[in-house]
Amino acid sequence: MHGTVDGFSYGLVTPVVACLMACLGGALGLHCTTRALLVAGSWRPGWLALASAATGSGIWSMHFVAMIGFTVEEAPVHYDRATTYASLAAAVVMVGVGIFIVGYRGTTGSALFTGGTITGLGIATMHYLGMVAMRLNGTLEYDTLVVAASVVVAVVAATAALWAAGQDRGPLWSVGGSLAMGLAASGMHYTGMAAVSVRLHGTGGTPAAGESPAALLVPMLAGPLSFLLLAGAVVLFDHRMVTGGAARIPAERKPGVPAGELVSHTARRPPSRIRRAPARAPRRGPVRARFRTPQNR
Repeated sequence: MHGTVDGFSYGLVTPVVACLMACLGGALGLHCTTRALLVAGSWRPGWLALASAATGSGIWSMHFVAMIGFTVEEAPVHYDRATTYASLAAAVVMVGVGIFIVGYRGTTGSALFTGGTITGLGIATMHYLGMVAMRLNGTLEYDTLVVAASVVVAVVAATAALWAAGQDRGPLWSVGGSLAMGLAASGMHYTGMAAVSVRLHGTGGTPAAGESPAALLVPMLAGPLSFLLLAGAVVLFDHRMVTGGAARIPAERKPGVPAGELVSHTARRPPSRIRRAPARAPRRGPVRARFRTPQNR
Protein backbone atom coordinates (compact mmCIF):
# COMPACT_ATOMS: atom_id res chain seq x y z
CA MET A 1 0.00 0.00 0.00
CA HIS A 2 1.25 3.46 -0.89
CA GLY A 3 1.18 6.25 1.66
CA THR A 4 -0.26 9.71 1.14
CA VAL A 5 2.68 12.08 0.72
CA ASP A 6 2.34 15.81 1.39
CA GLY A 7 5.33 18.08 0.81
CA PHE A 8 3.49 21.29 1.72
CA SER A 9 1.87 20.50 5.04
CA TYR A 10 2.52 24.09 6.21
CA GLY A 11 1.44 25.66 2.94
CA LEU A 12 3.85 28.04 1.22
CA VAL A 13 5.71 28.88 4.41
CA THR A 14 8.33 26.13 4.17
CA PRO A 15 9.10 26.46 0.42
CA VAL A 16 9.42 30.25 0.63
CA VAL A 17 11.66 30.15 3.71
CA ALA A 18 13.68 27.30 2.18
CA CYS A 19 14.26 29.25 -1.04
CA LEU A 20 15.32 32.33 0.95
CA MET A 21 17.82 30.22 2.87
CA ALA A 22 19.30 28.88 -0.36
CA CYS A 23 19.50 32.38 -1.86
CA LEU A 24 21.17 33.74 1.28
CA GLY A 25 23.79 30.99 1.29
CA GLY A 26 24.27 31.41 -2.44
CA ALA A 27 24.66 35.18 -2.15
CA LEU A 28 27.31 34.90 0.55
CA GLY A 29 29.12 32.07 -1.21
CA LEU A 30 29.17 33.73 -4.63
CA HIS A 31 30.29 37.06 -3.17
CA CYS A 32 33.22 35.30 -1.51
CA THR A 33 33.97 33.48 -4.78
CA THR A 34 33.99 36.76 -6.68
CA ARG A 35 36.30 38.30 -4.09
CA ALA A 36 38.62 35.29 -4.35
CA LEU A 37 38.90 35.88 -8.10
CA LEU A 38 40.06 39.44 -7.45
CA VAL A 39 42.66 38.98 -4.72
CA ALA A 40 46.19 37.67 -4.88
CA GLY A 41 48.34 35.80 -2.43
CA SER A 42 47.31 33.60 0.47
CA TRP A 43 43.88 35.21 0.92
CA ARG A 44 42.34 33.36 -2.04
CA PRO A 45 41.95 29.94 -0.34
CA GLY A 46 40.46 31.64 2.73
CA TRP A 47 37.77 33.35 0.67
CA LEU A 48 37.07 30.14 -1.24
CA ALA A 49 36.78 28.12 1.98
CA LEU A 50 34.32 30.67 3.36
CA ALA A 51 32.37 30.51 0.08
CA SER A 52 32.22 26.71 0.28
CA ALA A 53 31.00 26.67 3.88
CA ALA A 54 28.41 29.41 3.30
CA THR A 55 27.01 27.84 0.14
CA GLY A 56 26.94 24.32 1.58
CA SER A 57 25.29 25.51 4.80
CA GLY A 58 22.68 27.49 2.90
CA ILE A 59 21.81 24.54 0.65
CA TRP A 60 21.63 22.12 3.57
CA SER A 61 19.43 24.52 5.58
CA MET A 62 17.14 24.93 2.57
CA HIS A 63 16.68 21.17 2.25
CA PHE A 64 15.76 20.52 5.86
CA VAL A 65 13.57 23.59 6.21
CA ALA A 66 11.63 22.24 3.24
CA MET A 67 11.59 18.76 4.80
CA ILE A 68 9.84 20.11 7.90
CA GLY A 69 6.79 20.42 5.64
CA PHE A 70 7.11 16.84 4.36
CA THR A 71 4.70 14.37 5.93
CA VAL A 72 3.29 10.93 5.22
CA GLU A 73 -0.31 10.72 6.44
CA GLU A 74 -0.19 7.07 7.46
CA ALA A 75 3.26 7.04 9.12
CA PRO A 76 5.23 9.49 11.29
CA VAL A 77 8.56 10.62 9.87
CA HIS A 78 11.78 10.63 11.91
CA TYR A 79 15.42 11.36 11.05
CA ASP A 80 18.73 9.73 11.87
CA ARG A 81 21.10 12.28 13.36
CA ALA A 82 24.41 10.87 12.05
CA THR A 83 23.22 10.64 8.44
CA THR A 84 21.77 14.14 8.65
CA TYR A 85 25.17 15.51 9.71
CA ALA A 86 26.82 13.49 6.93
CA SER A 87 24.61 15.22 4.36
CA LEU A 88 25.84 18.62 5.63
CA ALA A 89 29.47 17.51 5.29
CA ALA A 90 28.81 16.21 1.77
CA ALA A 91 27.28 19.53 0.75
CA VAL A 92 30.20 21.61 2.05
CA VAL A 93 32.92 19.34 0.64
CA MET A 94 31.52 18.71 -2.84
CA VAL A 95 30.29 22.26 -3.38
CA GLY A 96 33.69 23.42 -2.12
CA VAL A 97 35.53 21.35 -4.72
CA GLY A 98 33.55 23.00 -7.51
CA ILE A 99 34.08 26.48 -6.07
CA PHE A 100 37.84 25.95 -5.67
CA ILE A 101 38.11 24.84 -9.30
CA VAL A 102 36.48 28.04 -10.51
CA GLY A 103 38.39 30.09 -7.95
CA TYR A 104 41.76 28.95 -9.27
CA ARG A 105 40.99 28.28 -12.94
CA GLY A 106 38.64 31.20 -13.56
CA THR A 107 35.36 31.09 -15.46
CA THR A 108 36.81 29.45 -18.53
CA GLY A 109 34.74 26.86 -20.36
CA SER A 110 36.42 23.75 -18.96
CA ALA A 111 36.59 25.15 -15.41
CA LEU A 112 32.91 26.14 -15.46
CA PHE A 113 31.85 22.77 -16.82
CA THR A 114 33.88 20.85 -14.24
CA GLY A 115 33.13 23.13 -11.29
CA GLY A 116 29.43 23.45 -12.13
CA THR A 117 29.05 19.71 -12.57
CA ILE A 118 30.71 18.91 -9.23
CA THR A 119 28.74 21.65 -7.45
CA GLY A 120 25.47 20.39 -8.91
CA LEU A 121 26.31 16.81 -7.98
CA GLY A 122 27.12 18.03 -4.48
CA ILE A 123 23.64 19.54 -4.19
CA ALA A 124 22.10 16.29 -5.43
CA THR A 125 24.25 14.19 -3.08
CA MET A 126 23.22 16.31 -0.11
CA HIS A 127 19.54 15.96 -1.05
CA TYR A 128 19.43 12.20 -1.51
CA LEU A 129 21.71 11.52 1.46
CA GLY A 130 19.30 13.63 3.51
CA MET A 131 16.48 11.46 2.22
CA VAL A 132 18.39 8.36 3.37
CA ALA A 133 18.31 9.86 6.88
CA MET A 134 14.52 9.54 6.95
CA ARG A 135 13.05 6.85 9.17
CA LEU A 136 9.43 5.78 8.74
CA ASN A 137 7.34 2.63 8.60
CA GLY A 138 7.75 2.27 4.87
CA THR A 139 10.14 2.32 1.93
CA LEU A 140 10.92 5.30 -0.29
CA GLU A 141 10.63 4.65 -4.01
CA TYR A 142 11.88 6.96 -6.77
CA ASP A 143 11.01 7.64 -10.39
CA THR A 144 14.35 7.30 -12.19
CA LEU A 145 13.62 9.82 -14.94
CA VAL A 146 12.50 12.51 -12.49
CA VAL A 147 15.59 11.88 -10.36
CA ALA A 148 17.80 12.35 -13.43
CA ALA A 149 15.92 15.55 -14.26
CA SER A 150 16.53 16.88 -10.75
CA VAL A 151 20.29 16.30 -11.11
CA VAL A 152 20.32 18.11 -14.46
CA VAL A 153 18.49 21.07 -12.90
CA ALA A 154 21.09 21.25 -10.12
CA VAL A 155 24.08 21.07 -12.50
CA VAL A 156 22.76 23.64 -14.99
CA ALA A 157 21.71 26.16 -12.34
CA ALA A 158 24.94 25.73 -10.35
CA THR A 159 27.02 26.31 -13.50
CA ALA A 160 25.04 29.47 -14.27
CA ALA A 161 25.56 30.72 -10.71
CA LEU A 162 29.33 30.18 -10.85
CA TRP A 163 29.49 31.92 -14.22
CA ALA A 164 27.62 34.93 -12.82
CA ALA A 165 30.00 35.03 -9.85
CA GLY A 166 32.93 35.46 -12.21
CA GLN A 167 31.48 38.41 -14.10
CA ASP A 168 31.61 41.07 -11.35
CA ARG A 169 29.54 43.56 -13.34
CA GLY A 170 27.57 45.12 -10.56
CA PRO A 171 24.91 44.26 -7.96
CA LEU A 172 22.41 42.96 -10.51
CA TRP A 173 24.81 40.21 -11.51
CA SER A 174 25.33 39.30 -7.86
CA VAL A 175 21.57 39.12 -7.30
CA GLY A 176 21.18 37.04 -10.46
CA GLY A 177 23.86 34.61 -9.35
CA SER A 178 22.30 34.30 -5.89
CA LEU A 179 18.89 33.58 -7.39
CA ALA A 180 20.45 31.00 -9.73
CA MET A 181 22.06 29.20 -6.80
CA GLY A 182 18.83 29.40 -4.82
CA LEU A 183 16.88 27.99 -7.75
CA ALA A 184 19.53 25.28 -8.22
CA ALA A 185 18.96 24.03 -4.69
CA SER A 186 15.19 24.63 -4.44
CA GLY A 187 14.44 23.44 -7.98
CA MET A 188 16.51 20.31 -7.47
CA HIS A 189 14.83 19.65 -4.11
CA TYR A 190 11.24 19.89 -5.25
CA THR A 191 11.95 18.10 -8.53
CA GLY A 192 13.52 15.29 -6.53
CA MET A 193 10.61 15.22 -4.10
CA ALA A 194 8.22 14.86 -7.04
CA ALA A 195 9.95 11.54 -7.76
CA VAL A 196 9.23 10.16 -4.26
CA SER A 197 6.52 7.70 -3.34
CA VAL A 198 6.21 5.74 -0.09
CA ARG A 199 5.31 2.04 0.07
CA LEU A 200 4.05 1.33 3.59
CA HIS A 201 5.06 -1.84 5.40
CA GLY A 202 1.64 -2.18 7.01
CA THR A 203 -0.47 -0.55 9.67
CA GLY A 204 0.71 -2.94 12.37
CA GLY A 205 4.47 -2.40 11.94
CA THR A 206 6.87 -1.16 14.55
CA PRO A 207 7.31 2.63 14.48
CA ALA A 208 10.59 3.68 12.93
CA ALA A 209 13.34 4.71 15.34
CA GLY A 210 14.62 8.25 15.14
CA GLU A 211 13.84 11.81 16.15
CA SER A 212 10.88 13.83 14.95
CA PRO A 213 11.52 16.61 12.40
CA ALA A 214 10.91 19.44 14.87
CA ALA A 215 12.99 17.88 17.67
CA LEU A 216 15.95 17.16 15.40
CA LEU A 217 15.99 19.76 12.63
CA VAL A 218 15.21 22.96 14.52
CA PRO A 219 18.21 22.68 16.92
CA MET A 220 20.47 21.51 14.08
CA LEU A 221 19.52 24.47 11.92
CA ALA A 222 20.74 26.86 14.61
CA GLY A 223 24.39 26.07 13.82
CA PRO A 224 24.31 26.70 10.04
CA LEU A 225 22.11 29.78 10.53
CA SER A 226 24.59 31.22 13.01
CA PHE A 227 27.40 30.56 10.57
CA LEU A 228 25.50 32.28 7.76
CA LEU A 229 25.05 35.34 9.98
CA LEU A 230 28.77 35.33 10.75
CA ALA A 231 29.63 35.01 7.06
CA GLY A 232 27.24 37.87 6.34
CA ALA A 233 29.07 40.04 8.86
CA VAL A 234 32.39 39.25 7.15
CA VAL A 235 30.94 40.15 3.75
CA LEU A 236 29.45 43.34 5.18
CA PHE A 237 32.94 44.60 6.07
CA ASP A 238 34.50 43.07 2.98
CA HIS A 239 35.53 46.30 1.25
CA ARG A 240 37.30 47.63 4.33
CA MET A 241 39.08 44.33 4.90
CA VAL A 242 40.24 44.00 1.32
CA THR A 243 41.51 47.53 0.87
CA GLY A 244 42.76 48.06 4.41
CA GLY A 245 45.83 45.83 4.30
CA ALA A 246 48.76 45.54 1.96
CA ALA A 247 48.54 41.76 1.99
CA ARG A 248 45.35 41.74 -0.03
CA ILE A 249 46.17 43.63 -3.21
CA PRO A 250 43.94 43.02 -6.22
CA ALA A 251 45.56 41.16 -9.07
CA GLU A 252 46.03 42.70 -12.48
CA ARG A 253 43.15 41.05 -14.27
CA LYS A 254 39.43 40.78 -14.63
CA PRO A 255 37.34 37.94 -13.20
CA GLY A 256 37.28 34.88 -15.38
CA VAL A 257 40.99 34.82 -16.22
CA PRO A 258 42.92 31.85 -14.79
CA ALA A 259 44.86 32.74 -11.69
CA GLY A 260 48.12 31.42 -13.13
CA GLU A 261 48.18 34.25 -15.65
CA LEU A 262 48.08 37.00 -13.06
CA VAL A 263 50.75 39.42 -11.89
CA SER A 264 50.28 41.23 -8.60
CA HIS A 265 50.53 44.99 -8.57
CA THR A 266 53.46 44.66 -6.19
CA ALA A 267 55.28 42.05 -8.23
CA ARG A 268 58.06 43.03 -10.57
CA ARG A 269 57.61 42.44 -14.24
CA PRO A 270 59.86 39.78 -15.70
CA PRO A 271 62.77 41.04 -17.81
CA SER A 272 61.20 39.60 -20.95
CA ARG A 273 58.22 41.94 -20.60
CA ILE A 274 60.26 45.11 -20.14
CA ARG A 275 60.23 47.18 -23.28
CA ARG A 276 63.57 48.76 -23.93
CA ALA A 277 64.10 51.70 -26.23
CA PRO A 278 65.90 50.75 -29.44
CA ALA A 279 69.58 51.64 -29.58
CA ARG A 280 70.29 54.82 -31.47
CA ALA A 281 73.15 55.26 -33.88
CA PRO A 282 76.00 57.48 -32.60
CA ARG A 283 75.74 61.04 -33.64
CA ARG A 284 78.24 62.13 -36.20
CA GLY A 285 79.86 65.47 -36.48
CA PRO A 286 78.53 68.15 -38.79
CA VAL A 287 78.85 67.30 -42.44
CA ARG A 288 80.73 69.87 -44.42
CA ALA A 289 79.17 70.72 -47.70
CA ARG A 290 81.43 70.72 -50.71
CA PHE A 291 81.13 73.77 -52.90
CA ARG A 292 82.38 73.86 -56.38
CA THR A 293 84.88 76.55 -57.02
CA PRO A 294 86.00 77.74 -60.34
CA GLN A 295 89.27 75.77 -59.88
CA ASN A 296 87.36 72.50 -59.35
CA ARG A 297 85.26 72.84 -62.40
